[in-house]
Amino acid sequence: MAEVSAEARIQAPAEKVWAQLTDWPSYGAWNATHTSFPRGGPKTLAVGGTFQENMKLMGFPAEVDWTIEELEPARVFAIRGKGPMAVTVATRYTLTPDGDATTLRIDGEFTGAAVSLMAGKLKDSATAALNESLRKLDGLVA
Repeated sequence: MAEVSAEARIQAPAEKVWAQLTDWPSYGAWNATHTSFPRGGPKTLAVGGTFQENMKLMGFPAEVDWTIEELEPARVFAIRGKGPMAVTVATRYTLTPDGDATTLRIDGEFTGAAVSLMAGKLKDSATAALNESLRKLDGLVA
């Protein structure tokens, strides 16, 4: 298993950060690993909802079939998906209001046999992507 996380204080209220986080047409403007939603992102934002995402992980294309596991608007968005080579991917966005700003934490987890072969490189690549994504998101909502 490989676990990654990143956190940033964004100079915008949680509702504004949430609106950008869940604006599927502009998802690629801030998410560094996102390349496309083959079917247009989640149709309904609800626990149990599913969607497909094309991503780039460590420079390689990957298609992930996501399921929404936890949802609390403007607070938590957690998804778990099946990727290539029997890899399971989990991502959790946690928003914590902080006055006129929001602390956004992104936690990621990769599990599966293929992960153990490249865990170190995967952690480095995914952590860099999370930090870049937070920087871009901050630029869009601030």
